[in-house]
Amino acid sequence: MSNKLVDLQHISKSYGDNLILDDLSLYIRENEFLTLLGPSGCGKTTTLRILGGFEQPDKGNVIFNGQDITSLPPNKRQLNTVFQQYALFTHMTIKENIAFGLTIKGKSRDYINDKIKYALKLVNLQGYENRMPDSLSGGQKQRIAIARAIVNEPKLLLLDEPLGALDLKLRQDMQYELIRLKNELGITFLYVTHDQEEALTMSDTIVVMNQGYIQQIGTPEKIYNEPENAFVADFIGESNIIGGIMLQDKLVSILGTKFACIDTGFGTNKPVDVVIRPEDVELVSPDKAALKGVVTHLIFKGVHYEMEVMAGGFEWLVHSTRMQPVGTEVGILVDPENIQIMNKPQSEDEEAVGVNE
Repeated sequence: MSNKLVDLQHISKSYGDNLILDDLSLYIRENEFLTLLGPSGCGKTTTLRILGGFEQPDKGNVIFNGQDITSLPPNKRQLNTVFQQYALFTHMTIKENIAFGLTIKGKSRDYINDKIKYALKLVNLQGYENRMPDSLSGGQKQRIAIARAIVNEPKLLLLDEPLGALDLKLRQDMQYELIRLKNELGITFLYVTHDQEEALTMSDTIVVMNQGYIQQIGTPEKIYNEPENAFVADFIGESNIIGGIMLQDKLVSILGTKFACIDTGFGTNKPVDVVIRPEDVELVSPDKAALKGVVTHLIFKGVHYEMEVMAGGFEWLVHSTRMQPVGTEVGILVDPENIQIMNKPQSEDEEAVGVNE
């Protein structure tokens, strides 16, 4: 990865008494696919709109390619935005839609025609030049919106939940398309979504946000396998999050049963949060485990069975390719490296603040 392309410095934004972003700092490297992930109202779209020039921050600076662009209007920034609603001009043909930005810039007709052909080829819609937007499906409209942004050769493409209106199969197809486009074009992507699967599939870097604060920044693998707090663990994938006691380095008590783990540095007899992914819980016969329970629910999910097991007064979520019928007595085993230990937040504020580095 090369240089910083975007540097958001100490950005704060309120609407009336409602604080949306509180001293947020974040940078994006050139040619990176960075995703802002979080629930509705966490501040991710506001961050994108401030970067795009559609909103002004109350405090802080937006640095782009080494220049302060905080007060520049959107059309003076070297970036383009693709919104969820496509925002295509319904009275124009596809060709006219794609050419719109280039026409405003006064580019020659030959240049514009070349660019239209190139963009339509990139999004696999050759031959659609003279169609009208209302004759296209949702997925095709989204591709045209992306083509229209690409022809302007932005250094940065902002995408605000662009696949939210598409059905599952189309969404997955478009995820692969976006990865291919990023690799072919060398454009930097800032992607906003509340869909964890989208974030895990496409991103180089994920920024998990909650209540206007950054909770964790990392690769998809790091965010999934090593969440820094219970919010991240719960938001990315399904988790068993259980209160435990760190007895000493590499030994934790979960629901009164001792489990070996690989974490150190939490002290002795300290209350902690323990995260165990459902696929990391192994169900064995009761005589082979210290923690015993009973299967209470069972659903077939195609790739695996999803079971709920009541053990130690806690309802464990378990994913396994081996089915255990409801009512079966089982023992619970977890490999030490699959037990993730986290500090308990001291207060509700700390719970929201996360890391905010």
